[in-house]
Parts: sequence; C-alpha cells; structure tokens
Amino acid sequence: MLDKQDKRRAFQEADQSFKQAQEAMFEIVKDGPEYGSQLKHVKQEMDEAYQQIQSALQVASEQQREQLQRYQEDLQSMIEDVEQS
Repeated sequence: MLDKQDKRRAFQEADQSFKQAQEAMFEIVKDGPEYGSQLKHVKQEMDEAYQQIQSALQVASEQQREQLQRYQEDLQSMIEDVEQS
C-alpha cells in the first residue's frame, strides 16, 4: 500500500508536469520561426502531463483527485487549442 509520501510525490509530479505544459503553451509564438519546434515541445509536455496525471489519479486522495481532474480538463482544452492551430 502506498503511504502519504508516495501519494504526495505522485501528485507533485503531476502538478509540476501540468505547469510545465502550461508554460510551454504560453511561450509558443504562432508566427515565429521556431513555431514547429515549439509546437513539438508543447505536445511532448502535454503527453507527459497527461501520463503523470493518469498515474497520480490511481493513488490520489479525494482532494488531490479533484485538482487532478481540473488539470485534466484544462489540459484537454489546451490540446484542443493546439490542434486548432
């Protein structure tokens, strides 16, 4: 059985990964010369965040689960934004 520290670590990793995906999304310059590589980076960050969130959801407390589900919804919106670009 996982202890509180393991649950906290899983949540923190998902939290950090989500924030990194967010930062990458905000830093993208659609008209810039680096757009293609930035877009690839954003997609990688989003994939990693999604995986971290899924992993953390398996062991999360109820409060953590609610936050992780919000992250998941926000991430889905970010993915839709990227796909529309």
